[in-house]
Amino acid sequence: IQGLFEVAGVPYVGSGVLGSAVAMDKAMTKQVLEQAGIPQLPWQLVNRGDIQDHAELVADRIAETIGFPCFIKPANLGSSVGISRVSERGDLVSALNEAAYYDRRVVVEKGVDAREIEMSVLGNDDPIASVAGEVVPLGGFYDYNAKYIDNTTDLVIPAKLDPSILGFLQEMAIDVFRALDLSGMARVDFFIERGTDHIYLNEVNTLPGFTSISMYPMLWEASGVPLPELIDRLVGLALERHGERKR
Repeated sequence: IQGLFEVAGVPYVGSGVLGSAVAMDKAMTKQVLEQAGIPQLPWQLVNRGDIQDHAELVADRIAETIGFPCFIKPANLGSSVGISRVSERGDLVSALNEAAYYDRRVVVEKGVDAREIEMSVLGNDDPIASVAGEVVPLGGFYDYNAKYIDNTTDLVIPAKLDPSILGFLQEMAIDVFRALDLSGMARVDFFIERGTDHIYLNEVNTLPGFTSISMYPMLWEASGVPLPELIDRLVGLALERHGERKR
């Protein structure tokens, strides 16, 4: 839809065609951010055809190279739809088929025992990052049901983090935003591994939830930017970026 807005010369809030397309695909996001030096967990890309034709061989390769636990994800889908957490070899094939039902590209990522930290980013060429929030699932992982149905997740805002770690995360969130050529807004999610404090990128969301109980506006509220001001800023950023395109 961004392409239609640009052809029609209509300003819009959010990232342009390039940033939106790259960030929508988890594998492409990982590849671009690897080049930018953003730390990530070990991962693999699997095509649906390989799963259909050689599922057991694909599962064997994942078990050998990624290990357990691991997460199986459709490359181009949000809200944790089609994602499975796999703890043993016997569950791999069904999880691969589940993800492949939703997309022809499937991402397999190593699982770690980690805190899930989210940051909101706002801006165009000179973005800023909010305070951090922590997602605390009360059972299992942060799947679709935990997000939207069961109400089994706590959101801790601001997250309890050492100031040096918070500053590092804010800088990295901005680096991610710039590397993907994003604009307007994005939510950048991280893992902090328990026991080591190693930080890894989780995912990037260029169209984060924007309800009164969504993480993106709540993080800015906690950062001193109430919702009406946030909307004004986003509209201003959209007009600014539109002016840049017209040049």
